[in-house]
Amino acid sequence: MDLDLAQVRAFVATAEQLHFGRAAGELFLTQQALSKRVARLEDVLGVRLFDRTGHSVRLTAAGERFLEPARRALAAADDAIVAARRDDRPLRLDVWGHLFDPMRTIRRVVARRPDLPIEPNLKRGLSEVVTALRRGDGDAGFGRVHALDEPLPDGLAHRLVRLAPMVAVMGEAHPLAGAAALRPADLAGTTVWFPAEIGKLDFLDRFLAEFGLSGEFGGVNLGLDYFLDHLREEPGHVSLLPADVAVPADVRSVPLTDPVPLYSWSLIWRAREQHPVLRALLAEFAAAAREHGWLDYDPAAHWLPATELDARPTGAAGRPASTPRRARP
Repeated sequence: MDLDLAQVRAFVATAEQLHFGRAAGELFLTQQALSKRVARLEDVLGVRLFDRTGHSVRLTAAGERFLEPARRALAAADDAIVAARRDDRPLRLDVWGHLFDPMRTIRRVVARRPDLPIEPNLKRGLSEVVTALRRGDGDAGFGRVHALDEPLPDGLAHRLVRLAPMVAVMGEAHPLAGAAALRPADLAGTTVWFPAEIGKLDFLDRFLAEFGLSGEFGGVNLGLDYFLDHLREEPGHVSLLPADVAVPADVRSVPLTDPVPLYSWSLIWRAREQHPVLRALLAEFAAAAREHGWLDYDPAAHWLPATELDARPTGAAGRPASTPRRARP
């Protein structure tokens, strides 16, 4: 029996999304074309892979058994393509959002596949990356895509690959520095500070508005050391960082809870003219998400800006984290 990899890919995308429409969009197919591929695969295998009841989709027992071997088969096929087409030019990965240390995520993914030729480059922001991709000056980008309030330009695609829990950071003289955990509402008596104009900080802007907090933004972003020095020197200021960004002992990192704010990291690339390494890189991000829970999302415990709820992890780069529900307002 010979498996059609296009059909297997359609199955895996549908299994991860548990939604034919979203899976079709991920593969740039019509929903009808995707459904036909899955149906043909089921005919070849002689088993049903999905139970379809109304608008819900779930894996059958056969589908559950088939999923991991199918992922491995696709990964092997992607490796074969990379090996056959590889030239001396690595995949150029533009990275932005450097104050939140995006390289820590890149390092963890690259460590899984050190053989993948990837060349990271720091960029100032999403608009610069979009321009580079449209000009053909880069192959992919990694950072916060949801800063845009409008769709990406035609010809570009993106995928959510990580949701990073955020923590409150402050100098050890701050009145809240001794707390074991804080709710976002507990920050109401302090000033949330960040070294950039608020117009460039959509996540923090929406966070402040959601929880009725006050902020002070401005100045020059001179990097993490300057950022932490300011918090040491200003005991009335607090800010936010991803939980796994390392801070020195004299800067307090306090977990935020009830709810936990999540910061979205995504990959962006040209939908066509893709670098041969891209698919393998996407597969490694998906595997890391499954292994480390990077796409875990519980609407009762986590907070995302309302504009991002449609992009929450229903499987674009891993298994669905929860039944889709609205996050609390």
